[in-house]
Amino acid sequence: MARRRALYVETVIRADLDEVWRLTQEPRPHQRWDVRFSTIDYLPKASEDAEQHFRYAVRVLGLEVGGVGVSVGERVKPDGSRTSALRFSSAHPLSLIRSGAGYWRYVPTGDGVRFLTGYDYRPGWGRLGALADRPFRRLMGWGTAWSFDRLRLWLEHGVPPEKSLRRALADAGTRLAVCATAWAAAPKPVAAALTLGALLAPPLPSTPAARRCRRTPPDRRSSTAPSTLSTLERP
Repeated sequence: MARRRALYVETVIRADLDEVWRLTQEPRPHQRWDVRFSTIDYLPKASEDAEQHFRYAVRVLGLEVGGVGVSVGERVKPDGSRTSALRFSSAHPLSLIRSGAGYWRYVPTGDGVRFLTGYDYRPGWGRLGALADRPFRRLMGWGTAWSFDRLRLWLEHGVPPEKSLRRALADAGTRLAVCATAWAAAPKPVAAALTLGALLAPPLPSTPAARRCRRTPPDRRSSTAPSTLSTLERP
């Protein structure tokens, strides 16, 4: 069986590092921009320096699928960067993700904050899960990148996540309408050309797009998890 490929997404956000940290580390704003979660709830900590346990859930077709996790953040490093590591798991029978781990890294640069993530997970569902994970993993990668660009628009241009979602839905609806009209009214060669153009046309600058994010690590350090990940307990 082919080895699973870990997911990686990176973007550059022209915003204050503290604000990027806040919108990604606090549950309420995090769940607003990250399409992978519907709710995130922190559990009480034993002490200020203790690891942070949390619950998460996503609603799919009216069903809520949840899990638990634990995270730890390192705010200040010698080079000015910050990191956050986490482990997560789900016992829900509908969850394809059984357990996983990942990290976020925040790197200040002259162009803004390099905000990147790397993560991997073990699928459930036995042999069926191994097959289902192939398209699901692509979907997770796309959803992560789309969410990162949604966050970027919020921080750089003040576009609330709810508004950017409406713009994305309108963009998708317009593309589908062009394709449907083309195949209903135009000759097949013209319809095929119009469909290709509708699918490949870049979205408006104010509409989130996964294609704006890097999907492969540029160097070894970017793809290496912080040492704090190895110390995290399994939730």
